[in-house]
This record gives sequence, C-alpha cells and structure tokens, in this order.
Amino acid sequence: MPTPPLSPRAALLSNHSFRWLISGGMISMLGDQFTLIALPWLVLRLSSDPLALGIVLALLGIPRAVFILLGGAIVDRYSPKRVMMLTKYINTTLLGLLSAILLSGELQLWMVYGFALGLGISTAFSIPAGTSMLPHVVEPAQFPIANSIMLSLRQLTMFAGPVLAGLMISLMASSKQFPVTDSYGLAAAFLTDCLSYAISAWTLRQVVTRNLSKPPHDDKQTRHLLHQVWDGLRFCWELKELRICFLYWSAIAFFIMGPMQLAMPLLATQLNNSAGTLGLLSGAHGAGTLLGMLISGIRPGMRLGNLGRTLLLIDLVVGLLFMPLGLIHHSWQAMLLLVLIASLGGYLQVAVFTWIQTQVPPQMMGRAMSMFMFIFLGIGPVSSALTGWLMRSLSLPQLFLLCGGILIVIVFIAFAASPIRHISEHQKGTA
Repeated sequence: MPTPPLSPRAALLSNHSFRWLISGGMISMLGDQFTLIALPWLVLRLSSDPLALGIVLALLGIPRAVFILLGGAIVDRYSPKRVMMLTKYINTTLLGLLSAILLSGELQLWMVYGFALGLGISTAFSIPAGTSMLPHVVEPAQFPIANSIMLSLRQLTMFAGPVLAGLMISLMASSKQFPVTDSYGLAAAFLTDCLSYAISAWTLRQVVTRNLSKPPHDDKQTRHLLHQVWDGLRFCWELKELRICFLYWSAIAFFIMGPMQLAMPLLATQLNNSAGTLGLLSGAHGAGTLLGMLISGIRPGMRLGNLGRTLLLIDLVVGLLFMPLGLIHHSWQAMLLLVLIASLGGYLQVAVFTWIQTQVPPQMMGRAMSMFMFIFLGIGPVSSALTGWLMRSLSLPQLFLLCGGILIVIVFIAFAASPIRHISEHQKGTA
C-alpha cells in the first residue's frame, strides 16, 4: 500500500532545517528578552533622567532607521543565513564586553550609549535576515503554519523571558560597593543573552536553505546596493495596499509604539520601583500576544468582514484600553490591561506576516520585510527619545491618555480616508 501523505503540519515538523531554525531562534529570542529588561533598568540605575533612557532607546533605533533598508538589500544580494551568522557573532562579543565592564565597576553612561549604538547597527542587519529566512527553509504552502509556530514561540519567549530576567536581576542584587545597583543581576542577564547568541549561531549552521529562483543577473544593478534599496522602496510604494498599510503602521509606531517603550520602565518604577515589576509587565504583554496568536491559530478565518476592517477595529479597542494605563495603582491592574491589549495585537500578527509574504516575491522579501521592520524598530525608538524630552513636562497618566486618544483619531482617519478597510488576504495587491 502507498504511504499516505503527511499533513502540512507533520511535513513541516519533519523538515530538519526548520526544526534547527526554530530551536535556535527560540533560544536567541529568549536571550533577547534579558537584554530588553536589563538595558533600560541599567540606564535608570545609572541615571534617573527619562531623557537618558530615551537617548539609549534612540541609539538602538536610529541605526535601524538608517541601515535597515541597506541591510535588506544585503540580505537579498547574499543570503539571510550568512548575514544572520555574522550579526550573531557581533552581538555575542558586544554583550560579553558589556557584562565584563559592568562587573569591573568601571561602567559609565556614555559607554552604555556606545553599546546601544553597536547593538542597534547589528540589529539593522539581523532583523531583515531573520524575517526573510522562512521562505528559504519551507515551502510557500507551509508559510501560515510556519509563521504561526515561529511567532507563537517568539511570544512564548516574550512571556517567560522578561519574568525570568526580572527575577534574576532582583534576586542577584549586587553589594553596595558597586556604583550601579543590581550590578550582579544585570551582568548575569547580559551574559545570558550573550550565551544565547553563541548557541543560536551553532544551530543556524545546521540549517540547509532552499534554492530560490532569482531574476536574471544584472551586473549594473548588483554593483550598487543603493540601487537595490531604491528598487525595494519603489516596490513597496507602487504596491497600493502595501503602501497604505506601511504609512498607517508608521503613524502607529511613532505615536504609540515609541512612547510605549519609554512608558513601560517608568510605569514599573511608579508602581514598585523593581526590575521584577518591569519583568512582570513585559511578561504580561508577551503572554497576551501569545494568547492572541493561539486564538488566531484556532480560528484563522475569524474576521470582521476582511483583514482591513478587523485591523482597524482592533486598533480602536487598543486605543481605548491604552488610555487608563497611567491611572492605575497596582501591578495586577497593569498586567490585566496589557494582556488584553497584547492579545488583540497578537491575533493579527500571524495574518499580517502571512499577508506580506504572499504579496512579495522571494527576490524582494529581504527589502520588503526590512521596510516593515523599519517601521516598528526604527521609528519607534526615535519617538521614544522625543517622548523622553516630553516627559519633562508631561505626567505618565497624561502620556497614556494622549497616546490612546491619538490612536483612536488615526483609526478614524484611516477608515474614512484610506482603502485599508477593503484589504483582504485572499487577493493580490494592485500596482
């Protein structure tokens, strides 16, 4: 008797390269959460000025904004795997040095600025490489399942990582002779991320990539990376649906995601002044996003008419939930609101990633995904720096009320004056 064909999920999980990719990716993403908790807490321990925290977040984000499109072109020219390997080695070195200097007691704020800048430059290349790897490992028919698995694992790390990092920093409080409070715990967190990059570099070496068809070779174009960057920008602009969504998400990144990056550590300071509280808040956000992705996997076709209308409705509700965050007085209240907000956003993430991958040909994937990630990881931290300056005249409750109100206004404008409400994942975009 002939062997019955494997189900799509079983066929995907039988792919050795995909298993190596998700195992290494999960280790690396878990380690990243330790740095995402430790770095802002380190800045607040070195300086209580919100502007200093905003500067560090900007130094992480501005290099992304400047280099991420170039990173996407380099990924398309060479390969996502080669670029990812190099960035993993660089991040391993940077985090190891940061840990050593912190433990030596010689760390100063300007040094943290330098490490943030180095990590920002590295991630400008690792992000488009990481988001472009999937089509090089699995078949197009497996994209929805693979995205669901990878994004769910990512959110699992965003739930567990911050909680573990916060506990590590709190439990390993350093002795008083150190100039930075929590030095031992912070150094341990950075070392954990350092080790995760080293391990994930080894797992990535085991991944075998597929040979994807590319357009005819053009010596003139391949000589100029900036020309390739321009081609990617032009492609994203000329595809009408992609252009409208990218502009909409840019507004959200500037007015919501950027302030949120600054507000979370400040909210933790206001509630309990503990790294453990920051870990719990970030963990609640990660748990909510994971919950939303699980619901999306169970009911992938549940929409309010289509993808566009569903996106706008969810963002409207998020804006309403965002506004009272600054008025709460207990950690559990903040965690509940963050779970609700993140679960709504997580529900859409799988559909959005899959929709972009179906709109973009493989030879443009690195540049298109770099543009998508530039919006959230490039614009957001720049907005954080501006928010740090605004916080000298705004209270935290005013910040949350202002940002939530702006999001609601953006949603109404998008619904009334853009074709977002007509976007469906079942049709190709139009030029």
